[in-house]
Amino acid sequence: MNELNNMTNSPLTTFFLISGIVFLTISVIGQSKLFFAEINPGCFGRFLALIIGIFSLICAVFIGVFPLESVDLVKNYLAQQLQQNISSINQLLLGS
Repeated sequence: MNELNNMTNSPLTTFFLISGIVFLTISVIGQSKLFFAEINPGCFGRFLALIIGIFSLICAVFIGVFPLESVDLVKNYLAQQLQQNISSINQLLLGS
């Protein structure tokens, strides 16, 4: 259980979560003043912030559900299969 907590609290997950919340806030609030900076994204900017915010939150969920270790396992498996079948791949690519 401790490994699961370590994977879900990774810096990448935190980054996607925070950026998703910030972009969704920009898309919902629209024109606002943030300390010394004024945020006025307009219609297209609000729509773009909405898309980026949703995408960031989806990435955070997928990284939390499917940890990066499983991605490494798939990458290692594909590399192993490519190494074993390199001669067949060369024959297909070269057409001989």
